[in-house]
Amino acid sequence: MPKTPSFPRMPSRMLPLAVLIWMTLTLPDAQARAPGEICDAAAALAGGSSNVPVDVLLAITRTETGRRRDGKLEPWPWTVNMEGKGVWFETREEALAYVEKHHARGARSFDIGCFQINFRWHGAGFASLDEMFDPAANARYAARFLSELYAESGDWSVAAGMFHSRTASLAETYRARFDRFRTALAGIPAPAPLRSLAARRGGPGYPLLHGISRPAAFGSLVPQGDRARGASCRRLTPRARSP
Repeated sequence: MPKTPSFPRMPSRMLPLAVLIWMTLTLPDAQARAPGEICDAAAALAGGSSNVPVDVLLAITRTETGRRRDGKLEPWPWTVNMEGKGVWFETREEALAYVEKHHARGARSFDIGCFQINFRWHGAGFASLDEMFDPAANARYAARFLSELYAESGDWSVAAGMFHSRTASLAETYRARFDRFRTALAGIPAPAPLRSLAARRGGPGYPLLHGISRPAAFGSLVPQGDRARGASCRRLTPRARSP
């Protein structure tokens, strides 16, 4: 069997972080997991590296992409909302091909992945459409957005509503569903974190998750007064966007 590596001793206060990093680098990635488990594992990874409680992220991904299979509602990583029409795909490849086809015809208002990140408002935060489908990248972006919304509101339920929309009626409806999911998750062990596929591939980081120079503008997943469903319209940094 392979020789067990030895590591230098480290202060005890650093052990939880070290364990998290070890789990992130060694546990199976998205390609080895059942689709219904992928978003939960991505949520665990993002929660472990942010101040967002894992159960908040688990509830958000169910609110965004919940799919009932065999009597059980599961979040689904290969979910797309294309200009108001939601579609679940069996594979990442099918979902990506669908998005690329519509993007080529000029579509820009569509939501991608576990946390339904909107391309029009947040596409510049990813290197490609393919990276937006990376569950780890998708979850980390959502976690940073939620963290900022919590800093503004001081309440995770309120932040969840703002994650969806700044229009009060839309936010309240979303919050009610989010709160039900979060309550139902109480006491359930957190899933093992997902390995970051982008990090494994050596891809670029997430530009909109770093270098914030001033508070972001007022806004959220759906622009105020916009009745269409969608993911983030608020941008995390003031940055020019390509058409």
